[in-house]
Amino acid sequence: METTKILIGYAVYLPTALFLTFYVSKTLFKNSKIYMLDIFKGREEIANATNKLFETGFYLLNLGFALLIMKITAYENNYQTLIETLSSKIGGFSIYLGIMLFFNLYFFFRGKRKANEHNKQAIAAIA
Repeated sequence: METTKILIGYAVYLPTALFLTFYVSKTLFKNSKIYMLDIFKGREEIANATNKLFETGFYLLNLGFALLIMKITAYENNYQTLIETLSSKIGGFSIYLGIMLFFNLYFFFRGKRKANEHNKQAIAAIA
């Protein structure tokens, strides 16, 4: 594949991967504040700090993976191959982001469940 087509591929892939990562992260962590406040019993400072740490880790993992799979190699010199390669890369990255989203949701729900169990134990000890 000639250099121009590879550069076009990178010019499409990188902004798309960055946008998807940014969008999913903002959606997830804006809505997860409620769970964090519940897990940490309304202590806003620790809930926000923990949420921010999760968000930072999410960015690092996803952007790192996006850059890791960025290499575009195709041996045919046409746009069809470029589009197929880009759809494969972006589709695979979207699936990866979806898995990471549900993985984070699992941790939020698990934390909520543990907090509820701890509350029940504390109430049972008092009674």
